[in-house]
Amino acid sequence: MEVTFRCTAAVVARNKGHRAAAAVFGSTVEFSNSQPFSLSSLTRPPPNYPGHVSLTRIEKAALAIGSGLMSLRDPRRADLIAAFAEATATPYFIYRLRDAMLASPTGRRILRDRPRVTSTSLDLPHLRSLPARTVGRTYVAWLDREGVSPDTRAAVRYVDDAECAYVLQRYRECHDFYHALTGLPIVREGEVALKAFEFANTLLPMTGMSVFAAATLKPSERRRFAGVYLPWALRNGLKAGEVINVYWEEQLERDVDELRAELGVEPPPDLREIRRREREERRRRKEEGAASVGAE
Repeated sequence: MEVTFRCTAAVVARNKGHRAAAAVFGSTVEFSNSQPFSLSSLTRPPPNYPGHVSLTRIEKAALAIGSGLMSLRDPRRADLIAAFAEATATPYFIYRLRDAMLASPTGRRILRDRPRVTSTSLDLPHLRSLPARTVGRTYVAWLDREGVSPDTRAAVRYVDDAECAYVLQRYRECHDFYHALTGLPIVREGEVALKAFEFANTLLPMTGMSVFAAATLKPSERRRFAGVYLPWALRNGLKAGEVINVYWEEQLERDVDELRAELGVEPPPDLREIRRREREERRRRKEEGAASVGAE
């Protein structure tokens, strides 16, 4: 049925300008909806893929603002970061990434096969048996060292296009491969550096916003990030090939340095080693200070 909205506004004018406004609003104004309206139009459309939740533009904007602000307060909230990524990926950025995959023969195969990255699909025990410098061994060694699992990535829910939803899911599930490729640990400083690399390579807004988390780092970490890791991330992210087009499942037995060279990614300075040396230096200074006090 067609619905006509009717509103009457009585305006009391005190001067000439207000009398002009009263002339407009003092009469009855009608707004006629040109499209048929029914209660069924208030319900959400059916999902485009399992788990999909369709949101209006206003709902997506609210989700983006709310999850973005809250994740800045607590960067450890992976659920908020995931929601922000999905709410801001459309209408442009995820399509750009999808088109980059369509422009690559390997990317097109990934879109056709739609592989998933899980502890079952990768056979982690087998990866641990591979030679030390292979992609698979480097990846699983990084997982073991950091104590993480590939099964913890949330499913994409708020991207309407099913193919684009898979692209974002693929990016999300391959995040740990990017860690292994670069050698960056999952400490906050390493995560911010990797997000800067991902932003330069993918242009996803969530990765760019995550770089602002550098403001929460300790002063020494901020200086190191600004002087070392941010320049590295931007330089390598821009010059590297589209990492979304790496068919990681087919690269597991390949030499990791060979893949880095092919992609144009130079490993950054070892962040864990730098942090270890700094801890030892602080401990040495503390012991020397205590010894000098005791000598006095």
